[in-house]
Amino acid sequence: MGQGRTALRACAAGAVSAALVAGTVVGLAPAAEAVPDVRFVDIAGDGGTVLKANVLTPRGADGTRSYPLLVLPTSWGLPQVEYLAQAQQLADAGYVVLTYNVRGFWQSGGEIEVAGPPDVADASKVIDWALAHTPADPGHIGMAGVSYGAGISLLAAAHDKRVKAVAALSGWADLIDSIYSGRTQHLQAAAVLDGAAGLTGRESAELRTIFDNLYASDLTTEQQMIDWGRKRSPATYVDQLNRNGAAVMLANAWGDTVFPVNQYASFYEKLTGPKRLELRPGDHATAELTGLFGLPNDVWTDTRRWLDHYLKGADNGVDREQPVRLKSRGAGDYEGYPDWKSVAAAREKFALAGSPTIHANVDSGADGGIVFLSSILDQVAQLPPMASMPLLPRRWAAVWQSERHGNVQRVRGTASLHTTLTPTKESGTFIAYLYDVGPLGVGKLVTHAPYTWHGRTPGEPFAVDLDLYSTAYDVPAGHRLALVADTVDPLYAEHNPSGAQLTFSSPVDDPSYVSVPLGEQ
Repeated sequence: MGQGRTALRACAAGAVSAALVAGTVVGLAPAAEAVPDVRFVDIAGDGGTVLKANVLTPRGADGTRSYPLLVLPTSWGLPQVEYLAQAQQLADAGYVVLTYNVRGFWQSGGEIEVAGPPDVADASKVIDWALAHTPADPGHIGMAGVSYGAGISLLAAAHDKRVKAVAALSGWADLIDSIYSGRTQHLQAAAVLDGAAGLTGRESAELRTIFDNLYASDLTTEQQMIDWGRKRSPATYVDQLNRNGAAVMLANAWGDTVFPVNQYASFYEKLTGPKRLELRPGDHATAELTGLFGLPNDVWTDTRRWLDHYLKGADNGVDREQPVRLKSRGAGDYEGYPDWKSVAAAREKFALAGSPTIHANVDSGADGGIVFLSSILDQVAQLPPMASMPLLPRRWAAVWQSERHGNVQRVRGTASLHTTLTPTKESGTFIAYLYDVGPLGVGKLVTHAPYTWHGRTPGEPFAVDLDLYSTAYDVPAGHRLALVADTVDPLYAEHNPSGAQLTFSSPVDDPSYVSVPLGEQ
């Protein structure tokens, strides 16, 4: 992939991140003025690094009793006022609430460690400080947060047995599967994170190297990046988390372009303690956003119920509800399931016949959209990225369509692709898209995923199995499903050398297909 195109995309996504972060900060700033009893403090984190924090205690706290403690690490690039609206409501409900700016951002000291060991140690130091300086109850400690704060909360709960409950909103469980799934760099997402870090924080030399190697597609550093990511992934420590027994609530959005939902659902299945998984329409952190302004919000309402039950002992029924809660990307109520496997009641396969050959290096017009913007449009207006199936150029896109469906198809869960691929070069990338196609041939994007390979023998076929991003989408009666494959998408890095061609085939003894998960009709 050309470095000029990489730089252009990084700059564009960086500009988007700067606007988003700046707008959020400006919007949240008045919240600090609206909370007169907030106490701003300095806390010595790991190695003495100063962490800027704020503390709210229940009104009337006079030292005669203790209260559950809730610790909220900030999101990537956001200041310590991020949670003040929620913190005030939680304090009014009887919590000691401590929000702190994670190291490397804003006025806190140190450098950005990306939820590394110093960040995990910081969380324990913050708890230590709260127990020594507030009326916090050492037996009832919880952590919660959005995005970066979610990941740090999960990691802290795996390393500190004092944490009894966690609400991890729009977070990650597997960092590499988030930004490098399908062995493909999620270029726009990485650039958003990089841009926000440069605007609001101080990147460590290690982080700068990780970003540079990611952009450069340097395979000699691939294992180094994977090892770096594993150290920062809650999934790596799931056994410790299970032994510690914290009650874990996970919430995410179907269209999260930073932390796709697949890795969260997989992590949820490995948890053995009290747990809950909520998935809704939206993009990264957009489902929680209105709650940060103190407005009614489903995610924060359920977060409060979860914490009230596991930290305060409230008999609010949250433990008796179906633990997996989904909301389709269209209109409809929440759906409850006993576990993730039960989301799909059946699977339907449609064959990918023929042997189309496509040329690489040109965007066919089938795309996953633009980071944040496309999924937000889908969230608020049910307008996902679209493409016309008849107009997609077959030189650069392979297209297969199912028969028309007589009934609504309730896609629920993770669609998967199986095919045989013959490339003309040893490395390459393709992106698979699943569309809902109406009578006029216009397709609305249901889901997609990238796939990259290296070190293959040119001209030699090999089997490909690819899970697309999990989703909940209702395909109307009379519509078709379509699978499209092309080689360029602005969301991702591409690894197709100039002049590369890809042939998709369906051998008799190993036919190609798409397997679509369907909920109960």
